[in-house]
Amino acid sequence: MARYKGPVCRVCRREGQKLFLKGQRCYGPKCAWEKKQYPPGQAGESGSRRRPSDYAIQMRQKQKLRRIYGVLEKPFRKYIAEAERIEGVAGENLLRLLECRLDNIVYRAGFASSRKEARQLVSHGHFTLNGRTADVPSLRVRPGDVVKVRDKSKDIAPIAAAAAAAGGRPQLSWLQAEPGARTATLVAHPERAEIDTIVDEQMIIEFYSR
Repeated sequence: MARYKGPVCRVCRREGQKLFLKGQRCYGPKCAWEKKQYPPGQAGESGSRRRPSDYAIQMRQKQKLRRIYGVLEKPFRKYIAEAERIEGVAGENLLRLLECRLDNIVYRAGFASSRKEARQLVSHGHFTLNGRTADVPSLRVRPGDVVKVRDKSKDIAPIAAAAAAAGGRPQLSWLQAEPGARTATLVAHPERAEIDTIVDEQMIIEFYSR
């Protein structure tokens, strides 16, 4: 299945909440979710849809999480399998694995305005991981690893704009980010309470356990 390339605001409306997929636009008055807080389509505004089944609710949680982090179905299944192998609560393990992707670290550190933009910047080779060029968005960042913007990329427009706007974001205890210096260090794996992703991860594990 190819990556979704349609209007991302429809995705937020379909999932019933703001997923912050368009960077700064999501915080302003132009956000489509602020204007149309109902599903897209002919029956969306009328609210005439049937009550969803348990299966449908679990699937929507799964789709929501995939769309937030921009992960396709096949690699997402691999994350599920790994989360179940790791010691601990599988749902929380899943969120930690997704949070430690390189593209997500770039976004969380304030070097990109959205995860989609972070993925593109990483793919174009604008970052290093522990001093070596890293251009694979799904690379695993581990505690102690240092992500840095390459010297030649420090002042390109997307990174400069994101770093300037990063001051309004809450500080993360598990990620030591310095937008001005264009560096970020993963201090530790995040705990569930420190991950602001609004999703029922246990439902997702149950969906794949059917």
